[in-house]
Amino acid sequence: MSRVVLEVDVNGEELFVVDKDILARFCGRIRRLVVAGAASAKRPRRVALHGFPGGAEAFELVARLCYADGGCGGAVTAANACVLRCAAEFLDMAADAPEAASTAAPSLVRMTEKALEEMPHWPWHAVVDAVKQCQRLLPLADTTGAFDAAVAALVSHMTVPPPAGDATPTSSSPESSAFRFSCDTKSSSLSLRGSCISRTWWFEDLVSLRPGTVERVAAALVARGTDHRIVARFLFYYLKCRIAGASAEDKKAMLEASVTVMSGLDRSAVSSKGLFGILRIAAPLKLTDACQQRLVAMIGRKLDHATLDNLLVPAPAGTGSLYDVNLVLRFLEAFLRGGAPDELARLKVGRLVDLYLAEVAPDPSLRPAKFLEFATALPAPARDCHDALYRAIDVYFQVHGRLTEEEKMKICRGLSYEKLSPECCKHLARNGAFPTRAAVQALASQHTVLKSLVLRDPAELKPVAPSPPPSTGKRRETCYDDGGRGGGENDGQVILYAGRLDLTLENQNLRSLLDGMHWRVMELEKVCSRMKTQMTKMKARRAGSRTARSLPRMCS
Repeated sequence: MSRVVLEVDVNGEELFVVDKDILARFCGRIRRLVVAGAASAKRPRRVALHGFPGGAEAFELVARLCYADGGCGGAVTAANACVLRCAAEFLDMAADAPEAASTAAPSLVRMTEKALEEMPHWPWHAVVDAVKQCQRLLPLADTTGAFDAAVAALVSHMTVPPPAGDATPTSSSPESSAFRFSCDTKSSSLSLRGSCISRTWWFEDLVSLRPGTVERVAAALVARGTDHRIVARFLFYYLKCRIAGASAEDKKAMLEASVTVMSGLDRSAVSSKGLFGILRIAAPLKLTDACQQRLVAMIGRKLDHATLDNLLVPAPAGTGSLYDVNLVLRFLEAFLRGGAPDELARLKVGRLVDLYLAEVAPDPSLRPAKFLEFATALPAPARDCHDALYRAIDVYFQVHGRLTEEEKMKICRGLSYEKLSPECCKHLARNGAFPTRAAVQALASQHTVLKSLVLRDPAELKPVAPSPPPSTGKRRETCYDDGGRGGGENDGQVILYAGRLDLTLENQNLRSLLDGMHWRVMELEKVCSRMKTQMTKMKARRAGSRTARSLPRMCS
């Protein structure tokens, strides 16, 4: 019986001339193509295989296995098991095919699946190569389960330290640059250095993986219970090594993959500095809305670790603003929504917000409503002292000189006069940029607090240091003290002030300032009254002049 020659075009790369009967006996796809074109095809028959996994090299391996009656088990190795599994799926070389079942030879599907089951026992470099190979075999690598098997084998290797003397991982590089301080300083002991290297020895070998694969591997590590700090450090190391020189599309893919995994890690595992670094890189890339929300939520949860420089993000082009205030407001909302871990964190964020307000206050395009929204975004316990907030408002009033009295009073509602130091109250009383009503309210509030203090039992003041210091500079430092050394929000400030100043003299000074403010208000009322009287007279004169001109002139 003469053999029927079949020409097979593989991805347009190479043309193979094979025996039709041999390949058709094992490959269901070849068999169906031959039958479909049997009526019209000319000899030699030709079939085209487009999108064949592994290309011409993989097809040649499959053809050799078919010519060996499928029994050449030694041809399936760690280097080609994944590509042969995908090729067998593409050619429909299933074990239940009638022609394959009639032969004694095992199917290629069964042979490759058996090889993949042994993948956790492969050498490290062979597993890494298999994962890289699966990246090029998508989507068949997913449908066949080869990718999942390769990732699982990779993770199983990563969770245990490499054996002594194993030269497969590049153990000299995982702790380079970004992690040298924590694991490779002179002060570190050898045991600590060995511990760091044993947990991160695989970093360098996975830097060349694609973003989707890195996301997959990192998610598998988290699911296996790996320390979240190790996962976060690997993702930052991956970005550090790959971002430079990458295209905008690749940068976007790498950032989105890293942020997706980081959003599921513990709050303490992710570096605040690293998150702001991602934010700077992502600014011109237009990440997806979901990715942006995850990044904002993570930064918001770590807002108590941020610095003022971190928050000074330039505003998007075309907005006319200097800084992106709306973005920082979103950070603040995420911080409040997530719940602060303790009171100290809230106080840190309160001070940071006041510093940020003072920095953005000179922006001419910052509207009063936005400034007020920012000043009142934090709850009352987040500020133990309002001096910094007062200074920010003062800068805003000085720059925005066209604000009306009503707009200024709305902004002043964010101030708690009871939490202002006496020095700030005095400054406010003499500050012409603030409304008169705000100055009166501030002095009245301080007067009430001091009056209630004078009426207290003197025994309550005994815990305060009896000898006052030469200056009052330390009083302001105590107002900013994280520990809040006073008893309550107002009591601590007032008692400390009472212990270091002459209450009688200070009370008299405040009373005189308050009287002066009342006198100023009365003078302003008198001026307004005189202006109204003059306006009435002017209107009457104009009405009289119009009446006189309307009468006929009787004499010259």
